[in-house]
Amino acid sequence: MFQITDSTIDHNALRSNTLDPTAGGFCSFEGWVRNHHEGKSVDSLEYSAYNTLAEKEGNRIIEEALGKFPIVHAHCQHRVGHLKIGEMAVYVAVSAAHRDAAFEACRYIIDQTKARVPIWKKEHYTDGSTAWPHCAKCAKGIPHQH
Repeated sequence: MFQITDSTIDHNALRSNTLDPTAGGFCSFEGWVRNHHEGKSVDSLEYSAYNTLAEKEGNRIIEEALGKFPIVHAHCQHRVGHLKIGEMAVYVAVSAAHRDAAFEACRYIIDQTKARVPIWKKEHYTDGSTAWPHCAKCAKGIPHQH
């Protein structure tokens, strides 16, 4: 259901594992490494995680989504390691009988993952500097309630 990986995310396999004959809706989210952050040019990102705790908390989030929304399946996979611009860092897939539940659960899973799962991001900038950005909004919690 939730997995930390140091390999390229196989979104086609995750999508296939999420599809179900009882589901009429499917929603996914792909998070990619972009070339900028807060006005600085980004060269690459480096993700690290406390894998055991991250997967435990990530699976808790998936279980919560299964309980909160009428969905059939949900998966989330997050990369760790050094990622280049354009590489996929995170993938979320949700199937449900109806689209609204799939959309809502997908949003819930990515928002909660960003807020609660112990994954850290180090940005490598084109000027040679690095930083570990902290998202103050994420630390305060997710305003999107269900």
